[in-house]
Amino acid sequence: MPGTTSTKTPLTVAGLFAGIGGVELGLQAAGLRTKLLCEWWEPAQAVLEHHFSDVPLHDDIQTLSALPDVDVVTAGFPCTDLSQAGRTAGIHGKASGMVRHLFELLETASPRWVVIENVRNMLALDRGTAMEYLVTQFERLGYAWAYRLVDSRFTGVPQRRQRVILVASQVEDPRTVLFADEAGERPESQYRDDAYGFYWTEGNTGLGWAQDAIPTLKGGSGLGIPSAPAFWVRNAEPGRAILTPRITDAEALQGFPRGWTEPAESRGRASLRWKLVGNAVTVGVSEWLGRRLVQPGEPVTLRNSALPEGARWPTAAWGSAGARWSVDLSLWPEKRPYVHLLDLVDVEAAAPLSLRATSGFHDRLMRSRLRYPEAFALALKTHIEQRERVSV
Repeated sequence: MPGTTSTKTPLTVAGLFAGIGGVELGLQAAGLRTKLLCEWWEPAQAVLEHHFSDVPLHDDIQTLSALPDVDVVTAGFPCTDLSQAGRTAGIHGKASGMVRHLFELLETASPRWVVIENVRNMLALDRGTAMEYLVTQFERLGYAWAYRLVDSRFTGVPQRRQRVILVASQVEDPRTVLFADEAGERPESQYRDDAYGFYWTEGNTGLGWAQDAIPTLKGGSGLGIPSAPAFWVRNAEPGRAILTPRITDAEALQGFPRGWTEPAESRGRASLRWKLVGNAVTVGVSEWLGRRLVQPGEPVTLRNSALPEGARWPTAAWGSAGARWSVDLSLWPEKRPYVHLLDLVDVEAAAPLSLRATSGFHDRLMRSRLRYPEAFALALKTHIEQRERVSV
């Protein structure tokens, strides 16, 4: 499938909640053409204006009176009230609740496809209230729907990022997009053990631990700030074992060209680039999705189980007109060639994690009941001692 091209008229797209264009960049790579972007945050607008200068940009979905005549409507609506790092106010929170405007716009529009993306936590938060709301709204408007949880590592980037992709249509079968590919998870033996990613803002109840990868890049953190994760380089010299990637590394971890968010600095602090990247959709995920929107395939033969009302939402499901079915699919529709973490990040340019950040994380970790390699704890302690000597 990679590299497939079509001589047909390109599918057209309206991108709502566009962020920095992760969905649109991937769809563009698959041959789709964007006709409208909608994004309210000024730093994100600066990125879109720079990279999609020929696409009309609307500044607020609340004042968007109608959708243009397009084939695909995308809506990676705010995850602020749904994510574990956010407020967890739920689907009707001030930020995440903005998705209601999508359904208002769909009342008078007839796109061939609608695509939604959001965090895994919305499957579980408030017993799945967010997913129930979304599929109920689609069913009210006469849409069939399907969703699948995917891990960005299937695209080859070393970032363990799990996101829900939901596709709905009034005229097509969404399963032909989301369920036509199945590769199975990459075996652990195919990951190297020379580097591990973690979140230094955690340490009480979790680590965000990831082998040969960075944990999910976030728009916020447990400390309420947008921040870089960190990574441990095994067997590195003291002072170079606990490092933080650069923002350009983060862009590459999301599949963007390095420097993609630089235009945002004209409208805010440079540190906001971390929030922009953390909120984005991995480009390779949307490129895979775009190829299947252009060329749907036969759903893989799998066991479908009826999903009773009130049941826990699985990692993949589909439904129409009130009937709902669970599907046993992995988070890996494909297996692209994997780029190992130390081959992607610029290790030489990566900054050591600060003394304050390392000490705080180490203290929280020592007080917790979390399990971690003894060598990692020793590396943290050695890093603290080295940074103390440097600061004297």
